[in-house]
Amino acid sequence: MKKVLIYYRYFGKTLGGGEFLPLTFIAELQSQCEVILALDWTDNFEQAVDFFGIPIDVSKVKLVKVMPKNFHGTTNNRWLSFYRFLKLRKLAKTADICISMANIMDFGKPANHFLITLDVGDPDFCDFLKNRTHSGKCSRRSSLKQFFNTVLRHLLGMRSKREIFHDPRERIFPNSRFVNDLLVDFYGASSTEVFYPPTIFEFPPAHAARDPLKVVYLGRVAPSKRIEDIISVVKLARERSGEDLTLDITGHVTPEYLKKLNSIFSGCTWIRFNGPVHGQAKADFLLSGSFAVHSLRSEAFGISITEYLKAGLIPVVPDEGGACEVTGNPELSFRSIDEAADILVKLLKDPDFRKRQSLYCAKRAELFSKQHYLENQHRLLTEILNAGVSKDAQ
Repeated sequence: MKKVLIYYRYFGKTLGGGEFLPLTFIAELQSQCEVILALDWTDNFEQAVDFFGIPIDVSKVKLVKVMPKNFHGTTNNRWLSFYRFLKLRKLAKTADICISMANIMDFGKPANHFLITLDVGDPDFCDFLKNRTHSGKCSRRSSLKQFFNTVLRHLLGMRSKREIFHDPRERIFPNSRFVNDLLVDFYGASSTEVFYPPTIFEFPPAHAARDPLKVVYLGRVAPSKRIEDIISVVKLARERSGEDLTLDITGHVTPEYLKKLNSIFSGCTWIRFNGPVHGQAKADFLLSGSFAVHSLRSEAFGISITEYLKAGLIPVVPDEGGACEVTGNPELSFRSIDEAADILVKLLKDPDFRKRQSLYCAKRAELFSKQHYLENQHRLLTEILNAGVSKDAQ
């Protein structure tokens, strides 16, 4: 029986969609492999299994905490990275196959790396994303950081992210073509294959009682998600259409940011802020509306967009990043708040356009069905298991 080492950062108390991916892998792999799950900390693993309803025998999963005893946070630094590297390299020595479910990790041997965000841990790539231009030169960083990233890492036996990307024995799995294209643009060709992550929400009843004037947003409610832009889009669409559109925002929000939003949009009785919802409450929320607006540009994928599609909503999204890749429809993509409002108005005022978009979204949703995902996962894991990695590969 092959021994498979899987690394994932941690399972938090507030669970989103990202934790679904490693659990679906474990569920399939543990029937034919010995699975070692390495986590920065091991709390909440069993709760996550129960929460998502994944058929995993937790007694057969060997849990290993890779961070120091008192580590229990999301912060990172270069010394903790080195500590993690030493632990993963030790675990990898006896593993037949290594899989990172949290971007690029150095196991000290070739591995399979599944990207979940655009933060691959390379400062130069981060600079590239900010500027979207690359001259082939490294950005200027402090001499200490430069020393660590170029000299000290090698002295400690660690490879840079660039070295891992350029190693043909490594396999990289971006979570969208958008991410893949960015990686190719920066690093050049590499051993990559796009792998869309799974979506928790499945298809609803054929006839849901929807509010024809309700727009929804589901996800983390934070400034980085450009929530205020979403509100501006709906407000402008209300003014231009003359229709009494409402906006229902649901997700985890800090008290400080909620206070700011309530202050900015006080008197807007057509906006409702909710906390996070899960299970049937989440399904009820998604089935209650007719449209969704997403405004985060350059997002790696956009699991919430797949949930909108599968719930029968018509999502309006930016014209770049993973979000518009999920919808795959320029007619529902916008460059500006004005354009987004115009799309909403057209959906309200043009019945033929609305019907055509609804039929398109229903068809597009099939790409993100549970069955389609599991078939793709099975194909990929079979390929990974058959290929394997020798224990002494360096």
